[in-house]
Amino acid sequence: MLKLQMLKLQMLKLQMLKVHTVVQCSPVPLQEMMNGRSEQEDFIGHEAQHMRGVLALRYPMKNGVIHNWDDMEKIWHHTFQQLGVDPEDHPVMLTEAPMNPVANRQRAVEVMFDRFCVPFVYVAMQAVLALYAAGRCTGVVFDSGDGVSHSVPVFEGYSLPHAVQRFPLAGRDVTLHLKKLLQEQGVNMRTSAELELVREMKERCCRVALDYEAELRPGGSGGGGGEMSYVMPDGQVVCLDTERFRAPEILFRPELIGRDHYGMHQSLYKSVLSTDIDLRRDLLGNIVLSGGNTLLAGLPERLQREVGVLVPGPRVRVSSPAGRDSSVWRGGAALAGLPSPAGCAWISRDEYEEYGPQIVFRKCF
Repeated sequence: MLKLQMLKLQMLKLQMLKVHTVVQCSPVPLQEMMNGRSEQEDFIGHEAQHMRGVLALRYPMKNGVIHNWDDMEKIWHHTFQQLGVDPEDHPVMLTEAPMNPVANRQRAVEVMFDRFCVPFVYVAMQAVLALYAAGRCTGVVFDSGDGVSHSVPVFEGYSLPHAVQRFPLAGRDVTLHLKKLLQEQGVNMRTSAELELVREMKERCCRVALDYEAELRPGGSGGGGGEMSYVMPDGQVVCLDTERFRAPEILFRPELIGRDHYGMHQSLYKSVLSTDIDLRRDLLGNIVLSGGNTLLAGLPERLQREVGVLVPGPRVRVSSPAGRDSSVWRGGAALAGLPSPAGCAWISRDEYEEYGPQIVFRKCF
């Protein structure tokens, strides 16, 4: 309880910098190449988003896992620059999704110590941090971002790896399905820059239907609010009607896009069933949403309803904290500020040099 109270106090003093995990590479004009210039200029984060109409975007992470380490290093370097800090003077906490490959954990620690020369490193589970941000130490977190979704039971601040369920759909899948629905209307979005417009359209206009079948009936008796319009940068107006709720419905019915998988509510339910029977009541009463994909309007209410159907007995409570797209950061910032032993078991440079990157498995779990 002391740890939780200290976390709440620490969260009152947070400041945040958001950097999109996206890199954009500017090709060198032929004339400049002839004059001897061979370097390419990289645009990172918000700069890349502003230039998206000119160049292609690259995403170093796929399904929550780093695939392009060179680009990821550029993003980390850019982050330190934007913060105005020297990484050699500051401990660094990294977060990871469940089922992150072993090699990736080690590589991240190596990069921080060898390339950025940080004094301390800690690798934390995203779901645990999201739970801390919600003021809890026990519960089940459904964390869904742009690339990956997981259901993670947590007991007294420790995740239960045997009960983690990976859900194969996330925010990008909803975006791609909306893109397909727009193509059926004759609105074609082909480039990576145009896909970003579809993502913005999704965030502004889409919502999860409480009763999907009712929404499909003429008149939309599910209370959807009717048609909405989105104005493109070139002035073109795109009208969305049933597409607004048909796109995110794949989260509960993956078969709509040909995926042979159960919905997010069933994924969460299977995760809880994999835990000890004595924990299930507490977990079902503390379902916490995290990640930008869970910001879709109507999603918490629909999840509450669907899980309630699966578990009619125990009290089911779905918590949807405000600002949950950054709850992992807030929980991590609070935990990092706590003094040991209540806080992190930081990996020091001396420990890294003595034991190597494998030390991450002894101190971060």
